[in-house]
Amino acid sequence: MSLYPPQPWTLTADARVSIWRVPPSRLPSLPPGASPLLVAGHASVFTAWIDYTPPGQMAYHELLAAVSIKARRVSCSITEIWVDSEASLAGGRELWAIPKDLAILNFTGGPTFQATAATADDWIATAAFKRLPALPLRLPTSFEVVQERDGLLQTPVGARIRPRPASADWSFNPDGPLGYLAGRRPVMSLELPKSELRFGS
Repeated sequence: MSLYPPQPWTLTADARVSIWRVPPSRLPSLPPGASPLLVAGHASVFTAWIDYTPPGQMAYHELLAAVSIKARRVSCSITEIWVDSEASLAGGRELWAIPKDLAILNFTGGPTFQATAATADDWIATAAFKRLPALPLRLPTSFEVVQERDGLLQTPVGARIRPRPASADWSFNPDGPLGYLAGRRPVMSLELPKSELRFGS
């Protein structure tokens, strides 16, 4: 019996996202054949804390980093990702070649969302998000996640989101896997409450 549901996964998520501008020389490795999408000589890196909740098919926490890549449609490649669910780890790796690892992820809600991520050996990142005043806007969207498996494996993702602007204060372990973001400031941060995702085909 499989640990995880067949694709597509239908998920409900509360997400906090920051966007970073990073020189290509500082990026982590991308799949062979994938190139970062550059704007004014910099790549866009997205980091996100995601709390997957009912009524979605699975419930777990996640921290990820993804790089926008050149493609015919909006696409990214997930370069680092941690979850606190064995089922999510197995499904992500086996279905879509997403390099999920396990970590201890702690989220605290309230007026200021706070999150920490660590492995048994060391800390990875911490963050605090605070919502800024704005009207919510519900938008349909879609994109592809591109990973390495016998070439490039392209996975479609559909989403309905309500983006809200936020302020964010991140800290990264400079010697950890997200150390290339240490000392940088995000160019934009968002809260995406009650997002609806359809991951896979």
